[in-house]
Amino acid sequence: MKTHKETQITNDPNAWAAERDDPTYILDLIGRVVTVSMRTLDIIESLPKLDFT
Repeated sequence: MKTHKETQITNDPNAWAAERDDPTYILDLIGRVVTVSMRTLDIIESLPKLDFT
């Protein structure tokens, strides 16, 4: 959470989640990022090895 000095506008992701009636927004977002990262690793590991010699 931080407040812009000139405008005094506060950026608070927890408030955003509360306004949209989704209190688990941040936790769900972290879970999605982890899932995409793990699936990306699976895809990369399944690719055939390349020989650049």
